[in-house]
Amino acid sequence: MNQLYVYEKESTAFFTKTDGNISSPAGFFAGGLHCGIKRKRPDLGWLYSAVPAQAAAVYTTNQFQAAPIQVTKESIVESGKLSGIIVNSGNANSFTGSEGLRHARLMRKWFAAQIGVNENQVGVASTGVIGEFLPVEKIETGIRRIDKGEGASHPDLFEKAILTTDTFQKRACATLEIGGKTVTVAGCAKGSGMIHPNMATMLAFMTTDAKVEAAALQNLLKQTVDETFNMITVDGDTSTNDMVIVMANGLAGNDTLSYAHPDWKKFAESFAYIARELAKQIARDGEGATKLVEVCVTGAETEKEAQAAAKTVIGSNLVKAAIFGADANWGRIINAIGYSGVQVDEQALSVRIGGISVVEKGMPASYSEDEAHAYLKENDKICMAIDLGAGTCQGTAWGCDLTYDYVKINATYRS
Repeated sequence: MNQLYVYEKESTAFFTKTDGNISSPAGFFAGGLHCGIKRKRPDLGWLYSAVPAQAAAVYTTNQFQAAPIQVTKESIVESGKLSGIIVNSGNANSFTGSEGLRHARLMRKWFAAQIGVNENQVGVASTGVIGEFLPVEKIETGIRRIDKGEGASHPDLFEKAILTTDTFQKRACATLEIGGKTVTVAGCAKGSGMIHPNMATMLAFMTTDAKVEAAALQNLLKQTVDETFNMITVDGDTSTNDMVIVMANGLAGNDTLSYAHPDWKKFAESFAYIARELAKQIARDGEGATKLVEVCVTGAETEKEAQAAAKTVIGSNLVKAAIFGADANWGRIINAIGYSGVQVDEQALSVRIGGISVVEKGMPASYSEDEAHAYLKENDKICMAIDLGAGTCQGTAWGCDLTYDYVKINATYRS
């Protein structure tokens, strides 16, 4: 049986974790303010680069993609680069028809003018209630209050301005050496409920001062999202507004990174670390959640099968409820594996909860119920290890427990 944390280990030989933020990479600035969408909290955030940055993005697969996503797509397709992103919370500007699209374009226009760039170099993001029109007059007034310049950068306010039901801000940062140059990769995110990405209501922003080839950056983002943000779930709902976007402005001065660059692996590892940390923080902050849950599947024939099994278990409401109740009901785990779509030899299957073996080679293991209950009750991170016994591939998914508070939060979301 593989060790529980084999898939989670960070290859820190390539990079150094820091306590930086979204504006730590050279040339990035961020901020936020209250413009009146919410009652009191910051609800308008902005991020921009001193020079146009290579941009890449991954969007929700929900067929009702919100207006800001459509506008951001337009900008990236037209220019390939972004100088800034304007974000509002409290209102998703989703399912708002042609008027909502007009409002998103106005946000882009106003912010572009405020920071002195072309409209097609600005992205737009929104999060909040679906089906309500934006208070565009308040947003315009807020955008006109944005100060441009290094002294006006307040990344903490940007992190606050993008939140909805989140209980804490989410950020990660790392540095590494590429060709003798110090490169920084950073990110922040929001997400707490409506989380089940194929890309949930979640937004993630990543910045780097590395110079990166356009195609390589987009491919890296897509692959990384599949292994991180697309491997978390809170409640099984995929939102209309999900987006992960990265900006690389090249101000670190390194030679252009591509798959052929000798330091590509170093950069890819640090990039994946940022995304993985943000994804886990979103899962930990699931609405009403008390525990982060990690499911590591090993012994699969393919990586996709390992990921499918892991995400099915992490998404099971019965498993999530059992974890909240500190009930080591492993029958719910094997039940979820059974409907995951992955063909599994029952006699090869083994399951551990924490370090406690509950199933060995298809048979119930001898273990202490009291010990298992104590593990589930006393820890705020619960790890499950599942060995399919069929191959060498592995996958990890993250989620949370299902609590009474989840229902309370979502029953009163619009009040």
